[in-house]
Amino acid sequence: MTIVSFPGGSSGLLDPSPGRRPVTYFSNAYVLGLTVTAGIGGLLFGYDTGVISGALLYIRDEFKEVGENAFLQETIVSMALVGAMIGAAGGGWINDRFGRKKATLSADVAFVVGSVVMATAPGAYVLILGRLFVGLGVGVASVTAPVYIAEASPSEIRGGLVSTNVLMITGGQFLSYLVNLAFTQVRGTWRWMLGVAALPAIIQFFIMLFLPESPRWLFLKKDKSEAVSVLAKIYDPGRLEEEIDLLSIAYEDEIQSKHGASYRDVFKSKEIRLAFLAGAGLQAFQQFTGINTVMYYSPTIVQMAGFSSNQMALFLSLIVAAMNAMGTIVGIYFIDRFGRRRLALTSLSGVILSLLILSGAFFVQPSDSVSLCEVCGNRYGWFAVLGLALYIASFSPGMGPVPWTVNAEVYPEAYRGICGGMSATVNWVSNLIVAQTFLSVVGLVGTGATFLIIGAIAILAFIFVVVFVPETKGLSFEEVESLWRERAWGRENSDRRRLLEGGEA
Repeated sequence: MTIVSFPGGSSGLLDPSPGRRPVTYFSNAYVLGLTVTAGIGGLLFGYDTGVISGALLYIRDEFKEVGENAFLQETIVSMALVGAMIGAAGGGWINDRFGRKKATLSADVAFVVGSVVMATAPGAYVLILGRLFVGLGVGVASVTAPVYIAEASPSEIRGGLVSTNVLMITGGQFLSYLVNLAFTQVRGTWRWMLGVAALPAIIQFFIMLFLPESPRWLFLKKDKSEAVSVLAKIYDPGRLEEEIDLLSIAYEDEIQSKHGASYRDVFKSKEIRLAFLAGAGLQAFQQFTGINTVMYYSPTIVQMAGFSSNQMALFLSLIVAAMNAMGTIVGIYFIDRFGRRRLALTSLSGVILSLLILSGAFFVQPSDSVSLCEVCGNRYGWFAVLGLALYIASFSPGMGPVPWTVNAEVYPEAYRGICGGMSATVNWVSNLIVAQTFLSVVGLVGTGATFLIIGAIAILAFIFVVVFVPETKGLSFEEVESLWRERAWGRENSDRRRLLEGGEA
């Protein structure tokens, strides 16, 4: 296999060896099965973060203290975010220490315990405890599923398969709206809504018992022969030999490092700092470019267009969630064809335009504007609806899957769990900041100005991607590692440092 360098310091693979079978998303049922099973964690991630919006309406009716206390309502919603931050931070260590498989199993246990606690909660505070457990599962799953999928995927289709996990997240959100709608007339309503999440977690738990550990983790941390047997199910014989050679090089590098990675080491190494900056920056900008605020504010935008009924708001939430899921499918198709960087930049271009439209719609909307009919809307509000539709269509194929895909592939093996966990924590912290400040900012400067501020952040995100995020499409993990060395030290110094490290070993 021949390795070449591209302008800008990135590297890539030339055309593969003659006679090699082309790799597609559906060419290997085994890899697809691993991806879908790991993606159940993403489904639970999306479901548990989306279901609370409908369940809270009925929780307030059953528990008077919740209905009368806005802080309790906020705590019920945000406690899952707190758990997710803790789970993501600890999930990186669990992944590196015990493996991706055991991390997935631990997330399933947290999901089941949290779901059962919530479904049987006698009061608000027990419910909050259940939300904390579910959040822990969400946090661990948000770190583990992308890494597990990435390490079991051929590099040619790695981006699309990791993005499948994001599709499962958006699919879980859509499923949560359907479940909320299905249980509105059922006795127990919110208990069923929250408790049903235990079922897919139980299914994933028992399937994972029969699936292998990540082959890369096995090869570098535990059992080479078992790793080779797993790799043999993923690659044809010719490609298998190449992958084993690359893993052997990675193993030698890990032996030479003489110690395991720690959180402090992330900031000591220049190349790891650069990788973490790119990964964590993408995760932060994913949240600060407003996806959750736009999703949250969508019913108000529809009311602004003249559709004021609750039924229409619920229908809109289904439409928005469906658009989000369909956009992710588009992202899966393009991420390994156009590349992560190009897809993110295209996505952000549409996000900036849509936020300008949303901002303008709120600025020009007269305070006394009314609709002539419930289904027609008004001429100003339709601009807001257009902005909303364009935002979802732009964000979901690019800035939805790209941050998770990049974070699953830009870190060296020794740092993949730790850095992935830290980056996911950045995502959840950013999510919490946005959720806790959005309405306050709207009250302070107005809705139009708030969306204008988010648009300015999206411009900063565009510049960030141009400057700090390299293209990793089609690169092996070892090539990505070399890419960061070149960016940190230059090509000649990078080669010299590698030789010196090998000599010291």
